[in-house]
Parts: sequence; C-alpha cells; structure tokens
Amino acid sequence: MKEAPLPPRPTFSDLVRCFGRIGLINFGGPAGQIALMHKDLVEDRRWIGEEDYLHALNFCNLLPGPEAQQLATYIGWRLHGVKGGLAAGLLFVAPGALVMLMLSILYAYAARLDWFAALFLGIKAAVLAIVVQALIRIAGRTLNTVFKQALAVAAFVGLFLFNLPFPLIVLGAGVVGLAVSARRPLWLVPGQQAEVPDLGARPPWQATLRTIAGWLLVWGAPLLVVGLTLGPDHVLWKIGIFFSQLAVVTFGGAYAVLAYMAQEAVQSFGWLRPGEMADGLGLAETTPGPLIMVTQFVGFLAAFRAPEPFTPLMAGLAGAALTTWVTFAPCFLWIFACAPWIDRLRHAVRLKGGLAAVTATVVGVIANLSLWFALHVLFARVETIETGIARFSVPVWGSVDIRAAGLAMLAFAMLFVARWGVLRTLGLCAGAGLLVGML
Repeated sequence: MKEAPLPPRPTFSDLVRCFGRIGLINFGGPAGQIALMHKDLVEDRRWIGEEDYLHALNFCNLLPGPEAQQLATYIGWRLHGVKGGLAAGLLFVAPGALVMLMLSILYAYAARLDWFAALFLGIKAAVLAIVVQALIRIAGRTLNTVFKQALAVAAFVGLFLFNLPFPLIVLGAGVVGLAVSARRPLWLVPGQQAEVPDLGARPPWQATLRTIAGWLLVWGAPLLVVGLTLGPDHVLWKIGIFFSQLAVVTFGGAYAVLAYMAQEAVQSFGWLRPGEMADGLGLAETTPGPLIMVTQFVGFLAAFRAPEPFTPLMAGLAGAALTTWVTFAPCFLWIFACAPWIDRLRHAVRLKGGLAAVTATVVGVIANLSLWFALHVLFARVETIETGIARFSVPVWGSVDIRAAGLAMLAFAMLFVARWGVLRTLGLCAGAGLLVGML
C-alpha cells in the first residue's frame, strides 16, 4: 500500500513552535528522543515520510555526535534549508543546556555539603545500573555477527588492560571495517546487497566545500579568541581543544566517550575527581536534550576550579559555553555538508561496514565504562597494576562501600525487575541516598 501524499510544507514559524516544544520534553536519551520525533513529525504532523525518516536516522548514526540532535537538524534542513536546520538543532539542545548549566552551578557550590554528597551517592548507584542497561541494549542490537562480537571484546581488552587511547580504538575499527567489508561484507552488514555507486544527481562540490569552510570558521572562532587573549596554557584553551577533538570521535553517543573523557579529565588534566563523572551523567540523565550535554558539566567544573583571571563563576560560565559550542557546532557542520549527499549513501556497503565495525567496538568501550564506574562507585580505593605492557585498575577489596553497593542493587532491581524508567529510578535512588546519609 502506497503512503498517502504528505501535506504542504509547514511554515517556518510552525517548525519553530514544534521543535521548541520537542526541546522541552525530549527526555529519555536518544531512543526516547527518536521515538518522540517519529510520533510528532512522521505520524501526527506527517512533515516527513516514514522511509525518509528511517534513512535519515541511519545516516545520522554514521556521524559522530548525538544522533537525535543531528536528526532534528536534518529534518529542519529538509523543510526550510539552513535556517530550518539551525532552528531545529538549536531548539533541540537549548532547554537542556540551560537546565544543565543551572545544575552545574548548584553542584559546584554545594558539592562539599554532607546532604549533597548523600544525594549523589544514590545518583551514582543509579547511573551504574543505567550504563549497564545501555550496554545490554546496545550489545543486543549491534553484535549480530561473530566478527562484531570479536571486535567488541578486542576493544574492551585494549582499553581496560592496555589503556589504549579511545580515538585509536575508533579509527582502527573503522579501517578494519572498511577492509573486511570489501572481502566479507556479511561479517559486518548481514543481508546487504552489492554497493550502488551512484544515485541521482551529484551535489555540487563547490557548495559542499564552502559549507565545510564556513562551519570550520564557526567552530574555531571562539578558540581563536581564547588563544589570542589567554594563551595556550589557560584552562579555557585546553577545554576547547579537548572537546573539539572529542566531537570528532563521539561515535556511539555519550556512554561511549565517557570512559575516554573520564580518563583525560580525571587522570591527565585533573579537572574532576573519579566519582564526579558519574555525578555529571546523573545530572545529564535528568535534563532534556542529548546525554552528551554531560560535557558541559565537565567544562564548567574545569574552568570553575582554575578561574584566573576571572571569578570562579565567570570562568565556569565561559567554560560551559565554550564546551557547548565546540560540542555542537561540528554537528551542524556534518549535517549541512553531508545532507545533500544522503541519497547517494543508501547502499554504500563498504561505508556501512566501516561504521558497523565502529559501532561494534563501541560495545566494548561501554563495557569498559561500566567496569570503570563500578570500581569508582563501589570502592573507596582503586589501585593501578602495571605488568609489562599491561596497565589496569583493581579495587582494594577492603574499601568496598556497603551503602553504594546496597543502592546499586536497588537501582538494578528497579530497572531490570520492576522495569522502571530512568527518571523514576534516579529520583528514588537519590531519595534513598539522602535517607542512608541521614542514618
């Protein structure tokens, strides 16, 4: 049965109102956000067809960055060009960014209070269960061949035992995937047909290159200002460079990059303490918008704690703004540069194979993150063991935190047995943490 023709294209003001509403209620991580937009834009308003929506979603899954926000940007672009893409993409993240900023300020000023520490003990326990749930869901959806399972195990071993850099894991998986898909495509993309090299008219290269150049300038402009005024040794410069690099390798969403971000922010830069990364993810889970907004929390605390020559609050605001800018400006670059080429990628088996390999390794990355969280949430002390080329963390068993273990068991029961939602689980665990702290 053929789809009924779509209604006339909505006005720009209709688009703004629609995505303004979506930006306020898009809780639940990428799965919930994608479902929400499907219900609103495909089923109810019928602004985009089912097939086009799913193809756009597959396309956004190939890109680094938050796929739901990029899908919103692409749909805005389809409906009203660049201004539509900007409106949809910005409205998708702005409400969550403002809420996350307020929560980061509260966290920075209240983190030394006993009641606040007790509250976040419960939140960290819930986050541990949430990350494990994400691991199970993504593994079940992704690891549908033996080769993908081997890639996931290899990624976990490389990160946990050998401390390999996250970008090396991602880029290496992409290269392996491209090579394997040329000879054994079914190892990575079961059921795919041969590659179709040309679909429709080729978009003009000149326009694509102009788009890339313009958005590279937008992306780099704040960094240029920071570099010229504060210099390369200032924390704001380090924040901008680090999160710009992160924006290029954020395949698999926030969970995938958290382990790398934690490794660098905690061990290399000393911006945060280990448990604070779990706190930040807990805050991000309670706000609308992409979970990658946790980067704003890290940027705020990093600048807040090394504020010179500003006040701590002013430095923190600058750090949060810069982090948000360099996290999301690349998303608009990817969409506006690649969107005109989207139909030509529908049957690109080698490209899909390369990205399928990256997605498989993301499962191993999230497994490493789950173990990292478990070590730092459940134990007060964690030691690093070095044996030859291997370097990994082990807990000091006598330092187990009974309170955190009990709260984690409660969180697992709520998510996996009672099947509660994320927000409800976070709220109950936070309250339980407060109660445990009082006792």
